[in-house]
This record gives sequence, C-alpha cells and structure tokens, in this order.
Amino acid sequence: MLTGGSHDLLNRGRPSVALNLKDAEAVATVLDLVEQADVLVEGMRPGVAERLGFGPEECHARNPRLVYGRMTGWGQDGPWSQAAGHDMNYIAITGTLHGLGQVKERPQFPTNLVGDFGGGSTYLVIGILAAVFEAKASGQGQVVDAAIVDGTANLNAMTSAFLAGGGFKEERAANLLDGGAPYYDIYETADGEHMSVGALEPQFYDLFVELLGIKDTAPDRWDLAQTDALRELIASTFKQRTRDEWCAVFDGTDACVAPVLRMSEAQHHPHIKGREIFVEHEGIVQPQPAPRFSRTKATLSHPPAAGAGVHTREALTAWGVKDVDGLIERGAAVQITP
Repeated sequence: MLTGGSHDLLNRGRPSVALNLKDAEAVATVLDLVEQADVLVEGMRPGVAERLGFGPEECHARNPRLVYGRMTGWGQDGPWSQAAGHDMNYIAITGTLHGLGQVKERPQFPTNLVGDFGGGSTYLVIGILAAVFEAKASGQGQVVDAAIVDGTANLNAMTSAFLAGGGFKEERAANLLDGGAPYYDIYETADGEHMSVGALEPQFYDLFVELLGIKDTAPDRWDLAQTDALRELIASTFKQRTRDEWCAVFDGTDACVAPVLRMSEAQHHPHIKGREIFVEHEGIVQPQPAPRFSRTKATLSHPPAAGAGVHTREALTAWGVKDVDGLIERGAAVQITP
C-alpha cells in the first residue's frame, strides 16, 4: 500500500518543506511566510494551531487579508470536535452512508471518495477560493471552517430534497438513482464484466431497449408491477454477450450505456485517450489537472516529493526566508536527501 513518497500524486506540483512546529523559531518562520501569503491551510484538531502559536489571531495580526483554511472531519466546534474519526464515520452520521450501495442488507462505502475528497477537500477549495475573491474586495481575510460532515451533508442535498418531497424510500436499491430502477443499474456480461446503464429519459430508454434487442419484448417500464420482470430481461440479455461486444453495440450512442472499467483499463478507452485524461509523467500514469482552462492551461510540474522536507532549503530560500542554513542546523527546519 503506497501512502506517500514519489508515488503520492496528491502531493504533485508543490515543494515539500519540513518545519518543526514545536520549535519557536519554526513558528516564527511560519508567521514570516504568512505576511506574504494569500492562504494558509491547516488540518490539525481544533485548538492545536493556537497552542503552537500560529492560530488565526496570530496570523491575521501579521496579515489581515489572509484566508485561513481549516480542514477537519467533525468541524471546529460541536460535541465530537475533539474526537478522532475517518471518512466512513463522517459520512455515516450525515445520513449519506446509509443509502449507498445496492445491497439491501448493509451499506457499501465508496472508499474515501464521498467524505475526504467530495465533502472535505472539494468544499475546502471552494471555500478558500470564495474567501480569496471576497478578500480582494474587502481587504479582510477570514477563517474557512471546512468540516467533512458539513460538506458531505451539502453534497447529499439532492437526497434531502427527495426525502422532503415524500417519494423517497430510506432503503437501498429502492429509488430512481440507487439501482431501484432497472434502467439505471449495473449488469453483468457473459465474461463476468459489467456494463452501466443510465437510460433515464424516454428517448434514451427507447434507444437503449432497441440496441439491446428487447424493444418488442420489454414490459412497460412505468408499470411498477413489471419492474422485476424488466430487470430480469435486461440482465439475461446482457449475459448473452461479452463486455467488449456490448461496447461495440452502444459505443457513442445516446443510449447512456458505458462499460465498467478498471483503473488500468480506463486509460486505454478511446474517449479517455482522445481527451488525454490520463498521461504519463515522471514514469507514472496519472490524471491530468482538472478542470481545464482556455487561456491559463494547467501543467504538471513538480513530481511528488520523495519525502517531507526534500525542498526545504531551496523553497525557503526562494520565499525570502533568512538564514535557512541556520534554521536547518538548529533543528527548526528539516532538509532530507531523497
């Protein structure tokens, strides 16, 4: 299991600087850097940055325009704010995990995509960008309290709307978008692979059943008494051909059908290749930056650092910090050799 180093793509494009934050001289260096920064991001438990000496109050005293981003699971306040947790726990108490998956007996968690990345870092970035934009006009920074529980609940707002509308069942595989509808589901093919079907709209569904070859035998999809029969017909039909054979049938059509690919396969799909969504950089196949900009195109620069502190000397020097060698010699900063 790779959790860091030169394969950690989450750290690409930025230098790695290591400071000993229990050292007063290192904290002073952080505050010096804050004076010229737009944003500071910290991900410690609430109160830790304050105890170390670089909380919002200290930072805003040095730079009133600073946007101070705080990333936590439970948030800066609340009964559980000081408790440990992980993605699964955060999405569990928001009501989101309960509805995930198509197995009625138990929820299924999608690794850490919904909480850490969806409700967490994505909302942190959104909040920081909004605060930076506001600071340009007001001249004042602020604290962005990005809690994974907050972002996950917000990310799942559509389910709140469905529930309020009265037509939503709080059980798995029982609603329109969770596998309850046979025309929005995953089906196994003859070779044990799978195809995704998302033929919701009438025109897309009509094309789907036509290309699948069941146009004349499929029961009325709006007849709920025939839901199981329709699902069984679709499933048995998909089992008659391999995934690649079905890909040839549905390729590029409006039937809303696509193969379920492994990560190692995805980079070879014609559409993925056509947009160059995955590229090889520094010997690693990885996704391009997203989204794309028409004028200021994103590029891949620094590969992930081989370890924390690889760029300490060069980065601190470039940022104008004085006596970098002295900081390293005294242990306030750490420079490692990869």
